[in-house]
Amino acid sequence: MDHPEYQYLNLLKDVLDNGFRKVDRGTGDASYSVFGRQIRFDLSKGFPLLTTKRVYWKGVLHELYWFFSGQSNIKYLVDNNVHIWDDYPYKIYHSKVKSEKLKDITKEGFIEKIHTDDKFAKKWGNLPKIYGELWRSWPTRTGRTIDQLAWIVQEIKDDPNAHNLIVNSWNPEYLYTMATLEDASRFPICHNMYQVNIINGKLSLQLYQRSADLFLGVPFNIASYALLTLILARITGYKPGEFVHTFGDAHIYENHVEQVKEELTREPRPFPEIKLDPTLKTLDDFTPDKIELLNYNPHPTLKAELSVSGGFFDKK
Repeated sequence: MDHPEYQYLNLLKDVLDNGFRKVDRGTGDASYSVFGRQIRFDLSKGFPLLTTKRVYWKGVLHELYWFFSGQSNIKYLVDNNVHIWDDYPYKIYHSKVKSEKLKDITKEGFIEKIHTDDKFAKKWGNLPKIYGELWRSWPTRTGRTIDQLAWIVQEIKDDPNAHNLIVNSWNPEYLYTMATLEDASRFPICHNMYQVNIINGKLSLQLYQRSADLFLGVPFNIASYALLTLILARITGYKPGEFVHTFGDAHIYENHVEQVKEELTREPRPFPEIKLDPTLKTLDDFTPDKIELLNYNPHPTLKAELSVSGGFFDKK
């Protein structure tokens, strides 16, 4: 029970035992929720890519680069055969088929168009005001943008004792009923804020995730932000410390319950390791080929359907 992955497994069990049933008003999908939990991983003791089911590492790596490089169009992911973000742009396209007299195509046809038709991808593959754009080009009232990630790196160099090293993705101007209809983002910002801190020569990162799909999303989020921690530590010249994952609403979707029960029968295996290319020295140096995953030996994949819940809700 000393294996750090038991923190995640115990959280799954907590939700199964104590979760309150909720129903998403937009999709009708039900989930079981608890509120206010935390897990943490010492990154000197292995990389927390969960082992009780196979986590899609290629997706983790390319998604983080997508965020890191400030992109918001899924074409980069589609072109690299990573399809974890397909549903939201397709949902937007499909919602406008009648009003804009668009061709009603399947999701597979939509993704093929994103891959092969640059003009179509530019119009329909974009998800504005999501993580990458807000990390690297936060919009201001004056029209200038703020590169929060670059600011953090410089601030660490200028003042390693700083308490203010925060990157925020929660902008009320574009979210939910706080936004005007034309500005409202169709994607729900879930992992909405992270803070970096330097303690005793080590760089640690804490993520606040206001809404957490524990079975499908959270294993991805753990790996992604742990990798971000390692990269920032390398760039700024510190040893990696902890990745701390703090949750608001942590939930298991009703149609994931059987898969969760299966996962809880499995024993964790040793965590893998990450090897960073020595040429990775600045933010601009990070590309997926600079990261190598070593000794990953997980249990088999457990599949489940993604719920496209949350985000903008049109009362009409």
